[in-house]
Amino acid sequence: MGAGHPVVGVPSASLWGRRRVLLLNATYEPLTAVSLRRAIVLVLRERADVVHADDAGLVVHSADLSVPVPSVIRLRSFVKVPYRAVIPMTRAALMHRDRFRCGYCAGKATTIDHVVPRSRGGAHSWENCVACCASCNHRKADRLLSELGWKLRVTPSAPKGRHWRLLATIKDIDPVWTQYIDAGAA
Repeated sequence: MGAGHPVVGVPSASLWGRRRVLLLNATYEPLTAVSLRRAIVLVLRERADVVHADDAGLVVHSADLSVPVPSVIRLRSFVKVPYRAVIPMTRAALMHRDRFRCGYCAGKATTIDHVVPRSRGGAHSWENCVACCASCNHRKADRLLSELGWKLRVTPSAPKGRHWRLLATIKDIDPVWTQYIDAGAA
């Protein structure tokens, strides 16, 4: 094939850097999302098995081996994960918590708003931040809800569930992953 023509079934070079693969413990509990390169290495070194391959049927080839591009892999041996009580508040996690809906109008959220503005002593915390559409965020500005006569749809709180650490690190979740993530966390 000539230059500029992609080979069907082979991942592009840009896929290596941005593609994330869900890593499951031996018990099928989600641990984290790893790069495609790391996932392939784990499979080739026989540390993990492919649970779900890419829907498009992409395959990585070597001289004598073909490996399907994974969406989900599972470790062959159990890894004990230390318990951490505090879930870090990230933009991705907050958007997932609020299901990408504005805390005021239920429209599509694109920004984050501090319910009590930071300029008025509001904290940057789970309990004071909500996903927000640009329009509501602009109209609210640095005012309190009582000054506008607005109400929140849901009282913001820190998320509960085992898999919020994973959701805090990933912006886009592969639909195949949802069966491994707690229903309340997705």
